[in-house]
Amino acid sequence: MSEFQSPWELYQQNIPDELDVEMEPMAPCPTFTDKATDFDRNIPRICGVCGDKATGFHFNAMTCEGCKGFFRRSMKRKAMFTCPFNGDCKITKDNRRHCQACRLKRCVDIGMMKEFILTDEEVQRKREMIMKRKEEEALKESLKPKLLEEQQQVIDILLEAHRKTYDPTYSDFSQFRPPVRQNDNKEQTSRSSSMTAGFSFSDDSSDTSSFSSEPLMFSSLELNDDSTSMSIDFSHLSMLPHLADLVSYSIQKVIGFAKMIPGFRSLTAEDQIALLKSSAIEVIMLRSNQSFSLEDMSWTCGSNDFKYQVSDVTQAGHSLDLLEPLIKFQISLKKLNLHEEEHVLLMAICILSPDRPGVQDTALVESIQDRLSQILQTYILCRHPPPGNHLLYPKMIQKLTDLRSLNEEHSKQYRCLSFLPEHSMQLTPLVLEVFGNEIS
Repeated sequence: MSEFQSPWELYQQNIPDELDVEMEPMAPCPTFTDKATDFDRNIPRICGVCGDKATGFHFNAMTCEGCKGFFRRSMKRKAMFTCPFNGDCKITKDNRRHCQACRLKRCVDIGMMKEFILTDEEVQRKREMIMKRKEEEALKESLKPKLLEEQQQVIDILLEAHRKTYDPTYSDFSQFRPPVRQNDNKEQTSRSSSMTAGFSFSDDSSDTSSFSSEPLMFSSLELNDDSTSMSIDFSHLSMLPHLADLVSYSIQKVIGFAKMIPGFRSLTAEDQIALLKSSAIEVIMLRSNQSFSLEDMSWTCGSNDFKYQVSDVTQAGHSLDLLEPLIKFQISLKKLNLHEEEHVLLMAICILSPDRPGVQDTALVESIQDRLSQILQTYILCRHPPPGNHLLYPKMIQKLTDLRSLNEEHSKQYRCLSFLPEHSMQLTPLVLEVFGNEIS
């Protein structure tokens, strides 16, 4: 029987009198691995002592839990083992308990070091640090804003309202008077969207009968799809009939969306009308951002056949005084990368603005808007990851200010357009009602 000799004996001489212990599995031991030679996590890790499945680096070597514990206990006890054989046993998973001397020698040979074993004091300090860190994380989590169940319900309602009034296929566009571009040799018919129409619709809300319970000025207005009997010269504003139908359709969808906003129906009919007439074009511009492309600054609704440029809108009577700031607005809004939840909340906040002209119960409207604003702020804090959430809420509110300026310019250009009978005849009754007798 041979005595265990080798680097182990020298190793034993340097063992301090105080007991060494190893950190529990929850606190991994430090390692001095070089990044260039670090193991590939996709490759199975094998214990360098016995060949069993390794659980990580322990005391500076890749080992299994069993050999990790064996080395720790041996160092703690200052064990002196002797090999019952020839001092050169091959250690495997099955026989690693047969020869402690060769197993310990193997631990040292693969680089396991006693310096990596923590003392009892170090273990206690580390445990206290871990507990403190967990407590801090728990406190931080408890202080983090959370969406209340009722707030989530409001978001779900708005999402459903938006999806019910948004048709990503734009299939209803075939019902409109065909778009006619002056640079074409013949009329072009397409199910397309435009710059001022947007926009965001759904199949089930295209039925105007759903508005039969609305106040008279809205309930009696129908979308005018029959333009075959009209014999107006369209050579000057060739896109006006098509865009008029698109805007009329869009207004109907805005009405459908607004009716589903929690609290909107609690307002008087007069306040509902005032809010809708003042905000309709702004919400249409917001919704149109979903079809806006940053690549070519156009609105593409479904395919390249339904792509609309600034020139298409100028052929409907609008000038660059409106279109240039509108394009800038669309670009900046697109770059915010809003979640759908944030988008629908912003539309609802836009509609429920207490400072709209003609609103009587401003306190009630403001309370509804404040609730929506609080939900939006909480959602951003809870669900929108950084860096996109940085100052996102004030940036979104700034968009509402931008929309007011666009709304004002749109009103000016609409009034100039509607003064000419040959042009106003191309507008639908709903467009004339909402924009023709604006409260503002």
